[in-house]
Amino acid sequence: MIKPYQHVAKYYETDQMGIIHHSNYIRWFEEARIDYMNQIGLTYKEMENQGIISPVLEVTCQYLNMMYFDDTATIKVIITDYTGVRFSVKYEVYNQNNKLCTTGTSRHCFMSKDGKPISLKRSKPEFDQLFKSVIQQNKLEDE
Repeated sequence: MIKPYQHVAKYYETDQMGIIHHSNYIRWFEEARIDYMNQIGLTYKEMENQGIISPVLEVTCQYLNMMYFDDTATIKVIITDYTGVRFSVKYEVYNQNNKLCTTGTSRHCFMSKDGKPISLKRSKPEFDQLFKSVIQQNKLEDE
């Protein structure tokens, strides 16, 4: 069972209007994604030690409700798509009142440190299996 990531909004993350600056949500997505990867047993550090990087190809963010200093953001992360070469992630950010404040997505690929695409299916079958099991678990939870 994957636990949602929690982040307490810092004062320096606010803008002149006293709300969380829009750029911070992208950072929170990354924090939550790294936590998620740690929970499934595939850390970014381990991937990088194995010569694999996972750059961001695209990120989207929809701002629905404002968050403020000292609010607790609960961020739910779901891997929605995985091909062996690329994967997509969905994010939902809730405040401490369980109000949905922000949603977003990110797309990533797998590359060697010299910039060549990598298929986890071929190069790291154990990593590939982790992603496949997460996708399968997500499908079961949706049913």
